[in-house]
Amino acid sequence: MRNLVPFRDINVHASASHYAFTSPSSPSSQTLVIERPAGDIRLNDGALLGAKRVSSIAGILGIIKLRLDTYIIVITKAQPMGRLKGHMIYKIMATEFLPLRERTLHDPDEDTYLILLKTLLKTGPMYFSYSFDITNSFQRQASSNPSQALWQRADDRFFWNKFIQSDLINFATGAASGSGLRQPGAHQTGADPFILPVMFGMMRITSTRIKSTALTFALITRRCRHRAGTRYLTRGIDEHGHVANFNETEQIVVLNDGTRGAAEVGGEGRMQDGKVGGFDSQDMQVMSYVQTRGSVPVYWAEVSTLRYTPELQVRGVESAVDAAKSHFDEQIRIYGDNYLVNLVNQRGREVRVKEAYEQMVRVLVSGPKEDTQADYVTNEKIHVVEASQKNQEYDRLHYVYFDFHNETKGLRWHRAQLLLDQLKDGLIQGQYFRGVDMPGDSQGRLEVRNRQTAVVRTNCMDCLDRTNVVQTMLARWTLTRQLIDIGILRPGESADDDAAFKILFRNIWADNADVVSRSYSGTGALKTDFTRTGERTRAGMVQDLNNSITRYVKNNFSDGPRQDAFDLFLGTFQPDSSGIGASQVFVDRRPILIQAIPYLLAMSFFFVLVSSLARTKPETTIWPLRIFTIAWLVVGLWCFRFIYTHGVLYVNWPKLNTPRWANEGYQETMGAIRKDKFIGPLVARHERGASTARISHLEEGKKRIQ
Repeated sequence: MRNLVPFRDINVHASASHYAFTSPSSPSSQTLVIERPAGDIRLNDGALLGAKRVSSIAGILGIIKLRLDTYIIVITKAQPMGRLKGHMIYKIMATEFLPLRERTLHDPDEDTYLILLKTLLKTGPMYFSYSFDITNSFQRQASSNPSQALWQRADDRFFWNKFIQSDLINFATGAASGSGLRQPGAHQTGADPFILPVMFGMMRITSTRIKSTALTFALITRRCRHRAGTRYLTRGIDEHGHVANFNETEQIVVLNDGTRGAAEVGGEGRMQDGKVGGFDSQDMQVMSYVQTRGSVPVYWAEVSTLRYTPELQVRGVESAVDAAKSHFDEQIRIYGDNYLVNLVNQRGREVRVKEAYEQMVRVLVSGPKEDTQADYVTNEKIHVVEASQKNQEYDRLHYVYFDFHNETKGLRWHRAQLLLDQLKDGLIQGQYFRGVDMPGDSQGRLEVRNRQTAVVRTNCMDCLDRTNVVQTMLARWTLTRQLIDIGILRPGESADDDAAFKILFRNIWADNADVVSRSYSGTGALKTDFTRTGERTRAGMVQDLNNSITRYVKNNFSDGPRQDAFDLFLGTFQPDSSGIGASQVFVDRRPILIQAIPYLLAMSFFFVLVSSLARTKPETTIWPLRIFTIAWLVVGLWCFRFIYTHGVLYVNWPKLNTPRWANEGYQETMGAIRKDKFIGPLVARHERGASTARISHLEEGKKRIQ
């Protein structure tokens, strides 16, 4: 019988000639064999003998080829996170890399690749389930084909290890040439249970009560694997219609999940046959509400130059129309009507992004009609752009700008309610998902009673802090509506009326904000004190200051390697095995003098500090020490000015897929330095060739977009 879900237990049999993977709980299943060192994959009926080492793993994360070797990445430790609809969800805690051959050559790049991957796997929150498709919302699961293997049902956007699973997927589907032990083009169903889909994001499952009604409250945020990266290195949209920092967040309420008795599910009203007015307390019910966030879908970037505020670049809207159409084609197909909530500032540097977004919406919708609301705070409190007629799919886009900065300035966070009032009609019409368990269904499917037909897509510049506040507000309003609809709450009551649940809800959403923010910016989110407590606090402001400073440091000096890790894991960069040991990708090829200036700055600071604190005897001549101090002070000030003026040279850019604008900025800055009468000749003398190669490494690998 075909296994449609991954094996829960796998033993690895390692020998000099192969790795063999078997499931002790399914002794009749075929053994997956990966030959060493060639990497050929085959299935074997029965176990293979001769293994030197046998170990137990939680699953196969994937297979990745680097410069010297190919590695099988296995999950060695997984932590249970809770059950959804009876299915256990796990978080990856530890992994191991199994090389196909023992390395006989030493290659610094190979070592760096492994460090990048291991760091990503150690810090990136990744989740999986053996029996539940966590890459899809409950609504999409209700429409999926249960006769397919779990990996085939997974949402391509959130199947984070799909690239490193591609060898096993190709083998299972017959899409690649095999070892000769299988027929070309044949589907190898025996390989399906070894393919484990993994999601990157946030997962929290909690058993709780509201007004004595027991329920399971869960929050899942799924990060898209397309255009994944770090804060200032991935902005806007790409030519395929993928936007930066795209996340889908699903808030879930499960009643009667099988762990509680029917008497615990009460409420003032009851539902009959799943309709408002009463319900059968014996039936398990699932209610979910989905929101999305993603970068403004135009071509724009922020170029780090060591200044606190990066240089903003926005290309013409016309150049991004096709990409935006691809993006919204997918969004409308999956979610229905899109309410595009834009929270960027209407003044200052951010206004260019706001205007580009609005211009894009005007291009896409039919006969755009606009409405602007003003108040005593701002002359553009809310700005709406919608289609005046419904002639095409893009007319399902509803653009809503809210001047978040001005309206909530001065800790007036309650004024975000103005945005909710504007969206309320759309939220009511868009509904939410609700399904009831079908006890007689062997595959555990839900009978759909209600579908969500619209989504709120929220963004600010980073799609982090302001976005978190708004998404939490919308989730709270929708949860209250759901609980009123099923009779747990009376009309006029709120989920926040239960003090214990109010604290739980706020903390879960604040945790979600921190996870999304760490994945993109490297720090926790700002303004989470408001999300957790409902008010701004001094401690929260201090924490925001600390996070802002940490973001500045990380975004300039450590995001390059993080971006390289994403590109390597997701397959947007594939190492080239040619020129091993000769062409090193991660070598700093800047001129020696350029590299030395930060060290010279540190040295001058040290000497000035020491000479300033040094004690001298009365008879000692002072002027030599003062000249020494002044000389090093001048050197230090010159070094600081040089670094500040030419900051693009000192940003830690990605070495694998360097952004075009970063490469252009580097070349432009080096060109200006070479023309300098003082330092230009010194730089040219110590330059390792006319090298802009420090950040021009695209020839070292092949681009691959999954």
